[in-house]
Amino acid sequence: MTAPAKPPGGEGIVVVGLSHKTAPVDVRERFAVAEGALPALLARLSAKPEIAEALFLSTCNRVEVFARAEGARHDDALRAVREVLREHAQVPTHEEITSYLYEREGEEAVRHIFRVTASLDSMVLGEPQILGQVKEAYDLASSAGALGNLLGRCLTRAFSVAKRVRTETALGAGTVSISSVAVDLARSIFGDLAGHTVLLVGAGEMAEAAAKSLGKGARSIRVCNRSFERAAALAQTFGGTASPLDQLEEELVLSDIVVVSTASPTYVIGKDLVKRVMKRRRGRTLFIVDISVPRNVDPAAHEDVDNCFVYNVDDLEQTVAEGLRARKSEATRAEAIVTAELGEWNSWVRGLDVSPTIVKMRAKTRAVLHAELERSLSGKLRHLGPDERAALAQMMDAAVNKLLHGPTAKMKGENAQDLVRTARELFDLEDDREQSATRPEDEKRVEH
Repeated sequence: MTAPAKPPGGEGIVVVGLSHKTAPVDVRERFAVAEGALPALLARLSAKPEIAEALFLSTCNRVEVFARAEGARHDDALRAVREVLREHAQVPTHEEITSYLYEREGEEAVRHIFRVTASLDSMVLGEPQILGQVKEAYDLASSAGALGNLLGRCLTRAFSVAKRVRTETALGAGTVSISSVAVDLARSIFGDLAGHTVLLVGAGEMAEAAAKSLGKGARSIRVCNRSFERAAALAQTFGGTASPLDQLEEELVLSDIVVVSTASPTYVIGKDLVKRVMKRRRGRTLFIVDISVPRNVDPAAHEDVDNCFVYNVDDLEQTVAEGLRARKSEATRAEAIVTAELGEWNSWVRGLDVSPTIVKMRAKTRAVLHAELERSLSGKLRHLGPDERAALAQMMDAAVNKLLHGPTAKMKGENAQDLVRTARELFDLEDDREQSATRPEDEKRVEH
């Protein structure tokens, strides 16, 4: 029985996920994964017989699984990934998450991976953090043995796409991170920050980006973090002061603007804490931007406590939209790069599928003709000498090349998969597509 057709270009690659475009932050945080939990989740994906390769990406704005289906059977792989995600998020039924999830397969899955890595699908177009986040996910999946040749090669191609977008366009000009958008929102509300104190809760990459965006605009920058050493290092870089997390209440009393970005899976700033702080602030407004997913600030603090305003990542979209209009033309140029690179990828994948078939088709045709030639040379043509025999063998090889030139060229074209299946049936060739996707000699192929 002929295998069902699969979408072109992906060779079994699928994507299942949710992002700021399809799910609010309270849904995304249910699917978010702490770094320490990723190896176990990758192991669960790899244990599924329907999945040959897998990568798990978890950021503040998206949770996605990139995978390659075993046997290029997209439907089975998509179902297996959905099941792992549902179990991870502890959602009782698939129906509860269906409206939030998107799925891509084949060529569209590869295009999605390229766009995500190049920051064309980010809330802030051109933000540089996503490339580093995908690379970290790639390293973790590689270390866990979850990546093989094909999906691994797709990711390295995506890194090249992102590099081209960053060097050949100005997509990353201006406001280019969630952290900097958070600072812009603070400026839009407070105007000049010179008379205000800014507190960074957390001392990771997002906090550092926020500090850079603040520059010397704020009166002072304070950093509060679970690890005092990391807080002190960040504070020293920007001329601020540091404190451990157990002094958070005191820091909130002193500060006007708070940017929260920690890896905590639970609230770091709860409603009761905010109530105590606001009582001590004697009516002074407290502005908090929570850019963590899962959220680190209890949203009830915004709803139930006077003069405390809490914003999360989803609240930043209006500020993001204003910056997006200025980068529309650059995004168009970046999309053209993605399309061109996708064409190169499709050609490479077609080569994986077509080359073994062409080799076997030529070998079988050559073997039949040379067998007939040997039969004739042993019979009616046995009087021919070595030179004549060599000339006949050379003529046979030339005939094979001319006879199969047309079919070979067509099999490398747009309808390659249909023609390859037809050729295998007509020539009764062994189906070796799965071996071709991971054969060692592919490592010697040159990436363009």
